[in-house]
Amino acid sequence: MINTDKIIIVGDRVLIKPEENLERTNSGLYLPPGVHEKEKVQGGYVIKVGPGYPIGIPVDDDEPWKERKSIKYFPLQAKEGDFALFLRKDAIEVEIEKQKFVIVNQSAILLLYRDEELLT
Repeated sequence: MINTDKIIIVGDRVLIKPEENLERTNSGLYLPPGVHEKEKVQGGYVIKVGPGYPIGIPVDDDEPWKERKSIKYFPLQAKEGDFALFLRKDAIEVEIEKQKFVIVNQSAILLLYRDEELLT
């Protein structure tokens, strides 16, 4: 597996290691053959997630001497290690250290399967 410390995912995006020709996940989730034939939906494991959706901060332009507050984020539902089903048309393929990954917005993720036993 790659070293994810150097990878920074921006905003509401998720880095996924796609599974090719996957009929059944390690956790037992079954994907019917029609899903692969149409290639509209694909599955894979979440490698890294962005900070989330930025939350607006009130602007005090009339008091420029005040210290600026840091941006806060509303966190994403996806977590590292989750199995994600996502819309293939919304995925952007990237290659990192000779491995293929996809980046998708959280809104393109249809389902997350979290199996705590697989993470330990």
